[in-house]
Amino acid sequence: MSIVAPTGLGIADYWKATVAGENGIGPISAFDASAYPSRLAGEVPGFDPKSHLPGRLIPQTDRLTQLALVAADWALADAEVEPSELSEFDMGVVTASASGGFEFGQRELEKLWSKGPEHVSAYQSFAWFYAVNSGQISIRNGMRGPGGVLVTEQAGGLDAAAQARRHVRNGVGLVLTGGVDASLCPWGWVAQSTREDLSTCESPDAAYLPFDENACGYVPGEGGAILVLEDADTAAERGLNRSYGTIAGYAATFDPKPGSGREPGLRRCVEQALADAGIAADEVDVVFADGAGTPEADRQEAEAIAAAFRTRATPVPVTAPKSATGRLYSGGSAVDLATALLALRDGVIPPTVNVRRPAPEYGMDLVVGDAREAELDTAVVLARGHGGFNSAMVVRRAD
Repeated sequence: MSIVAPTGLGIADYWKATVAGENGIGPISAFDASAYPSRLAGEVPGFDPKSHLPGRLIPQTDRLTQLALVAADWALADAEVEPSELSEFDMGVVTASASGGFEFGQRELEKLWSKGPEHVSAYQSFAWFYAVNSGQISIRNGMRGPGGVLVTEQAGGLDAAAQARRHVRNGVGLVLTGGVDASLCPWGWVAQSTREDLSTCESPDAAYLPFDENACGYVPGEGGAILVLEDADTAAERGLNRSYGTIAGYAATFDPKPGSGREPGLRRCVEQALADAGIAADEVDVVFADGAGTPEADRQEAEAIAAAFRTRATPVPVTAPKSATGRLYSGGSAVDLATALLALRDGVIPPTVNVRRPAPEYGMDLVVGDAREAELDTAVVLARGHGGFNSAMVVRRAD
């Protein structure tokens, strides 16, 4: 797998910063955000696509696709996969997206308005599209097996991995999956600013505080993670006898209409994922929470976790390391999935950055301050997408 995030490019840099509790949120530098109510974001630092991709791809692609293509290259290298040596129809690509290529679209609209339609790039026809990452990754690597895109906002990264899991179970040899989003441009920012739960705090250390007494909304970010999913026997056949872990269970639910008086679907989602994995609540060592960053959404998630793990003798440890990156939309849960696998590998729970006063009414064992060493075999990753999407994934440590 590989990670491109505001706290680091690549697994090593990202994981080092995450365990250390470094904050990747800061003032927006991609454009002048001074006239907007929200002016902070998690930006991927030091990324120059020309250093990683062929020159012909640069004018064809949006920033989110450039990040996704590089992450896919790094993930394949990490998995010791040479696509040209495998059957093109035995490799698939399933990613998630929440925005598509906003920045590319803005540039082309500016050309349309200022110069005329003859100046608009033909690549606009697909560079903006939700499925562009899946398409470009498959083209670049000659992957002609099953493909697709999941559009469930923050839950998308988990949903894409689950769809990839179905393809592998149906006999596909290898599937690239995950999610990458990047829409830090004026047009994209206007779209995001319609959200009432967007934080307007101007302090990078206080703008996004999931489960904190002073929670005041979330901070957007860019980036994501790409993972290589395959059956263990198939990996062994091509000479790879290592992995970060196993997807043991998954479930997805949908929240009822607001104001209906019915319970949100997250608790049921967690319980169904545990049932799919065939494990009990007391076998889970850590929960990677969605961490919406608003009092009401945090309360709902805390109640769902408490209910789903009510049979435990002690509260399950919970963390939300995305407080250091911002919410990366479809890339957020993909990064959480990768982070959970790294935590299982190293036996350490990364902290929820910047949170200093966890709300006591939630009754959570929230990991804050420093990273916590622990014996970790099983993790649950939660994600909630805007509009009512809930996803939960259970992952186990590699043997």
